[in-house]
Amino acid sequence: MTETVNEYGTAGGPGHAGEERRYDVVVVGGGAAGLSGALTLGRARRSALVIDAGEPRNAPADGIHNYLGREGAPPAELLATGHDEVRRYGGEITEGRAVSAARLADGGFRVVLDDGRAVRADRLLLATGLVDELPHVEGLARRWGRDVLHCPYCHGWEVRDQAVGVLGTGPLAVHQALMWRQWSADVTLFLHTAPEPDDEQYERLAARGIAVVDGTVESLAVTDDRLTGVALDGGRVVPCQALVVAAPVSARTDLLTDLGLAKVGLEMGGVPVGDRVDADPTQATSVPGVWVAGNVTAPTDVLIGAAAAGVRAAAAINADLTEQETVRAVAARRATADAV
Repeated sequence: MTETVNEYGTAGGPGHAGEERRYDVVVVGGGAAGLSGALTLGRARRSALVIDAGEPRNAPADGIHNYLGREGAPPAELLATGHDEVRRYGGEITEGRAVSAARLADGGFRVVLDDGRAVRADRLLLATGLVDELPHVEGLARRWGRDVLHCPYCHGWEVRDQAVGVLGTGPLAVHQALMWRQWSADVTLFLHTAPEPDDEQYERLAARGIAVVDGTVESLAVTDDRLTGVALDGGRVVPCQALVVAAPVSARTDLLTDLGLAKVGLEMGGVPVGDRVDADPTQATSVPGVWVAGNVTAPTDVLIGAAAAGVRAAAAINADLTEQETVRAVAARRATADAV
């Protein structure tokens, strides 16, 4: 385990500029993936620091879902519990944004935070999540995660049997409308900027009782802080209680260029829907010493999947560090034997 005292002999977390403490692993991102990784590393007796910018993607949601044992828990509650568990095993968490990263001559890394603090690490785990690139519809962003939704598995049960609108933004609009029909018999597809369905798609929509509305959606209609409908460009307001948006996603990768990583395109059914960072089955990237976990590499993962990826990455990092330490120990033993 790396000694957790900086070059000035000061113990504790990242200090002021000039105090660069070294950790076995620095985890960038304090969501489910990052905290699960840090917890696993702590239980493996590794020193780990989580750098948390405090921008969880699911912050607007009332609760988390499909997370066995935590169903319906508020997102902030899960994170608070995660913080406590990480610290219980010696892990550290600091608020801030990692703005740059550089490889050191010894193979480790130096990470600089937005307030000027810097830390060093033998390995990096990037769990920075992604950004939803929402369409420009008046009022839409303010209701994101509340009654403007994206994932039927995350939110479908909560709006079951309500009037659900699907905002068409691309070729997957018909597929999306058909999916949401599982949760409500009252589904309307607003074509908005999506392509016109072909004859077969219209037949499929009609067979499932899904209405199709032409025109561009200009704004949302809200009454008493609840979505009541969408306003089209001609002034017509169509009632709905929830609006589904398939927004493109972009990996949060502020450190990519520094580390020599590149984004790769993300497709669903052959349709481009955003980008991500590529990784192998152990979550390792093409850059030695750098792992990724969560939505930054798997944008379609739900929360429990991101948490599992954090555990998987941490286990691989621990194995990698163990191998490095063993190689060094063997070399030291041979050097001692040769000196005798």
